Amino acid sequence: MATTRRSLPLLRTLIAGKTQTRTVTYMPRPGDGAPRPVTLIPGDGIGPLVTNAVEQVMEAMHAPVYFEKYDIHGDMKRVPQEVLDSIKKNKVCLKGGLRTPMGGGVSSLNMQLRKELDLYASLVNCCNFPGLPTRHENVDIVVIRENTEGEYSGLEHEVVPGVVESLKVITKFCSERIAKYAFEYAYLNNRKKVTAVHKANIMKLADGLFLESCREVATKYPSIKYNEIIVDNCCMQLVSKPEQFDVMVTPNLYGNLVANTAAGIAGGTGVMPGGNVGAEYAVFEQGASAGNVGKEKIVEQKTANPVALLLSSAMMLRHLQFPSFADRLESAVKRVISEGQYRTKDLGGQSSTQEVVDAVIAKLD
Repeated sequence: MATTRRSLPLLRTLIAGKTQTRTVTYMPRPGDGAPRPVTLIPGDGIGPLVTNAVEQVMEAMHAPVYFEKYDIHGDMKRVPQEVLDSIKKNKVCLKGGLRTPMGGGVSSLNMQLRKELDLYASLVNCCNFPGLPTRHENVDIVVIRENTEGEYSGLEHEVVPGVVESLKVITKFCSERIAKYAFEYAYLNNRKKVTAVHKANIMKLADGLFLESCREVATKYPSIKYNEIIVDNCCMQLVSKPEQFDVMVTPNLYGNLVANTAAGIAGGTGVMPGGNVGAEYAVFEQGASAGNVGKEKIVEQKTANPVALLLSSAMMLRHLQFPSFADRLESAVKRVISEGQYRTKDLGGQSSTQEVVDAVIAKLD
């Protein structure tokens, strides 16, 4: 009897220890741990600084990826074929910003990549971070933008001297597939609402077709609330009550404006992750385009904020089905932001890029 009484505390300890063990959150298939190749494009401006930050963190946590690096720049006329071949082989790319020349007839390499790889959906996640003060709280917006047509079709010509015509192209096919992606994203990520952004009161045929496509897709997802908002009212609502938005689906140009506005509200473009995805390929980069190349002074002083691309690389790790590595990276970045000791100037600090990287590496579990 005495032996039984002495055994009970030991038994309770063993049971308690068992309940505290880590649960199985992801069961890999055999071979899933093999290192995956990723095409890396450092790009222009701050690009080499922030992509190097990702390389350092990946190496520090022994992530099962390795990079095939290509040196291309925004002033090139075309994306080299070897770069396209690498992305098509690897299926995944991580890139810094590519500077787009203003005018001069040089097309954007970013647009070339999206069209060549049919990366029809751009996704930017704009949310508050604990410890980073902003004007609004409870902001958690995902902007999903059609990436291949609209005003970005690049169909411009001079009709007569002094008169330029620029065509906005909207198709049923592209509108339907971006709407399907937005609703599928909301469904798979337990999101409650999808808002379509438009200007159909003026562009009745073009934006009217976009809305028609969204409405048709919405009927197939009865559990997700659907509403519509005119783009100018959307901008006003974003800066006054951003917490009302959940998932937003937009044509090309509006999405760029909305994503950058939402990023500014939630903490700045330097902390917002994003990516571009199609049926076969995915390219991950800083979510909001504003500031993704940066000013020369930031490059010289090496004070670029690496957070956005680090979080984008966590998205990439999830895409590659390495969720525990993604969680470790995301948690480390958020802990550094929350503690506030190491922040670049855009977040109110004085740290260099390398100091932030070192702090993130120190926080890796």
